Amino acid sequence: MPPLSLTTRLASSRALLRGRAVPTSSRARRAFRATPCTARLDVDIRPASYDDELREKTAQARAWFGPALLPASTPTETFESARESFRMRAEFKIWHDGPRTYYAMCDSDAPKDPVEIVDFPMASERIRELMPLVLKEVTATETLRRKLFQANFLTTTTGDAVVSLLYHRQLDDAWRADADAMRTRLGIDVIGRARKQKLTLDKDFVVERVRVDGFRDLVSYKQLEGSFTQPNAGIAAQMLAWARSAAVSDDPNVDVSSTSTSTRDFLELYCGNGHFTIALAPLFRKCLATEISKTSVSAAQNNMRENGIENCVIARLSAEELCDALDGGREYTRLKDIDLTSYDLQTILVDPPRAGMGESVSNFCTRFDRIVYISCNPETLARDCETLCQTHDIKRFAVFDQFPYTPHLESGALLVKKTTA
Repeated sequence: MPPLSLTTRLASSRALLRGRAVPTSSRARRAFRATPCTARLDVDIRPASYDDELREKTAQARAWFGPALLPASTPTETFESARESFRMRAEFKIWHDGPRTYYAMCDSDAPKDPVEIVDFPMASERIRELMPLVLKEVTATETLRRKLFQANFLTTTTGDAVVSLLYHRQLDDAWRADADAMRTRLGIDVIGRARKQKLTLDKDFVVERVRVDGFRDLVSYKQLEGSFTQPNAGIAAQMLAWARSAAVSDDPNVDVSSTSTSTRDFLELYCGNGHFTIALAPLFRKCLATEISKTSVSAAQNNMRENGIENCVIARLSAEELCDALDGGREYTRLKDIDLTSYDLQTILVDPPRAGMGESVSNFCTRFDRIVYISCNPETLARDCETLCQTHDIKRFAVFDQFPYTPHLESGALLVKKTTA
C-alpha cells in the first residue's frame, strides 16, 4: 500500500473522535475477514509528522475566519500535545469470534467489520497497562465474558481508573462476585451496565489532579463515568492556564499569578463539571456559572468544595435562560436564592458544544468587556465571531491539540470590546 498523504491520514482518523476507527478502503475492510486481521486501522501515532499535521490543522482553523475577523498580525498561540499516551479515556468494542474475544474498533458505516486492537498508543499508560489485564480477566470466566459487547476506560494522570463493562444481558449476583474479585486484583473500580441497570463497584468516578499557576495545592476534579471530561489531561491543563491569562490580560506574557484579584465579577456559560470555573474564580470578586446537566452541576459543586472555592454560585439553567433572566425576563425558580443585581459582570467565559452559541447568545455576550471563548469547532467559533466582532476585536487566538493525528482541533479566542473615539 502506498504511503498516505497528510490530508488522507487526517481524514481517515476522523471517527476516532467518537472512539471508532476507519479502515482506509473498502478493500481493507473486506480483507479483515482473513485470519489474522490485516485491515489497516489508522490508530498509530505518527510523531515524525506531528508538527506538519498540527500546522495544517492550524491553517485550516484560521481559514474559517478570514483576515477581517482574524488578521495575520494576531499570532496563533499553539499548545502541543504529548505525542503518545495522551488520552485519559477510551472506548472499545468487545468482539467474540468463537472462543476468542478481543478489543475492536469499527467504521460507523461498517459496524460488523471489526478491526482488532491489540494496543492503543494514544491511550494513557494506565489504559495500555489495563487493556490486556482486563481482557484476560473477562475471558477467564464465562460470567464476565457472556454477552459483553463494550469496555470503556476512564483514567487520570495519577493512575485512578474506572472500567465500565457493557452487556446485552441483565447482571446478577454471580457477575457482581466475579467483577468484584477482578476489581480487587487489578486495583480499579468497575461498573457493569445493561439495559436499565448499573452496578457500581466501588465508585463511578475518578479524581484528576492538575497543577494550576496561582494555586498552592493541586486542583482536583471529580470526573464522572459517562459524563463529559477533557480527554487529553496535558492539553486540559494548558487550556486552564491560557483561559486564566486571557481573562485578565491581552498580553500572553503577563504573569497571571502576580495580578491582583479583580473587583468585578465573572460569568461562565456551559460550565460542565467546573473545569474552567474553579481555575478562574479566584481571579474575580464573585463568579456566577450556569450548566443545564444536573449531574454536571452536582460534580461542579463538589469540585468547588474540594478546592475551597467560596466565591462562586452555579445555577442549573441553559445559557438562553440566564440571558433572559439577566435581561429582566421571566422569574426562574432555580434563581430564587441568587441576587443577579449584586453582580458586576465584566468578563464572560463560554465553552459551548460543537454547534456553537448561535446568534441570540452571541448577541447577549456582546455586553461584556471581555469574552473568553473556548471552542471545540473552529467553524462555529468563526461564525459566532461574525456577531461578536461587530462590537469586539479578537486580541488573542489559540489552538489546543486535544486530539493529535485527527482533524479535530480545539481553539480559543479572547475578544475585547472596541474602544470608542
